Amino acid sequence: VKLHWWRFLVIWILFSAVTAFVTFRATRKPLVQTTPRLVYKWFLLIYKISYATGIVGYMAVMFTLFGLNLLFKIKPEDAMDFGISLLFYGLYYGVLERDFAEMCADYMASTIGFYSESGMPTKHLSDSVCAVCGQQIFVDVSEEGIIENTYRLSCNHVFHEFCIRGWCIVGKKQTCPYCKEKVDLKRMFSN
Repeated sequence: VKLHWWRFLVIWILFSAVTAFVTFRATRKPLVQTTPRLVYKWFLLIYKISYATGIVGYMAVMFTLFGLNLLFKIKPEDAMDFGISLLFYGLYYGVLERDFAEMCADYMASTIGFYSESGMPTKHLSDSVCAVCGQQIFVDVSEEGIIENTYRLSCNHVFHEFCIRGWCIVGKKQTCPYCKEKVDLKRMFSN
């Protein structure tokens, strides 16, 4: 007797519990200063795991279609089941993660006050404050940071590297969190 649904149920419960905790932290007022980094780290981790799982699943399906599973003496049914399961897990959790990440990014940014969907921020942004997390920026853009670098967007607003990466990549935003000017991700992030 194979109980494959148990595997999905256990993974789903773990994912849901941690995501619920992260979402809870992201929706609290006042927002703890470490919360944006926690949120972006969690969703970036899930994004990377989902991406890798989907790629491995796709490769397993393709190897099975080309008959490469026979080189390893794996039955085609088992190889295809494995590939489709991984593909499903990668897509399912990847889509779920992106939706939660976008929701949390919007909520946190509007709570901090430097971003609002209507267009007018509720706070003025100082040159030494990151508009994503609201923390002080200690490293100049021209300097190499020990812990973290800073980025200056084309609109001249400065952000912590991890914050702006989280905002743009994890939160699916392609605008400056403060002034909403378009961000050129290819020019800004070479890797």
